[in-house]
Amino acid sequence: MANQEQIDLLHQGATELWKRWRWAHTNISLDLDGADLSDTNLGGCDLSYAHLHSANLSMVDANNTNLSHAILIGANLSGANLAGANLRDADLSGANLSKANLRGAHLNGALITSDQLKQGR
Repeated sequence: MANQEQIDLLHQGATELWKRWRWAHTNISLDLDGADLSDTNLGGCDLSYAHLHSANLSMVDANNTNLSHAILIGANLSGANLAGANLRDADLSGANLSKANLRGAHLNGALITSDQLKQGR
């Protein structure tokens, strides 16, 4: 089950508050499974190793966000701005990437299919 405190902090956007919280809690897992973060500004946030299974990330601004090693299985990333995002070793199995902006995204080692990449732009 998703951690409501983490969701509430992220809904405030890519703020200094989130960055300070993440820096102070580097040993805590980010449990955002099933969270609705649609239309949220996540630009530049550190979401590495986050659990985002079946999360709604449609229309998020995740420009230059660190999503390395994140679990995004079945997540909705339709229309998301993932330009320059670090998705290295992320698991995007079954994720919806329709109309997602993947320009400059780092996908080395990511679990993603060519069909999913065709959905993005």
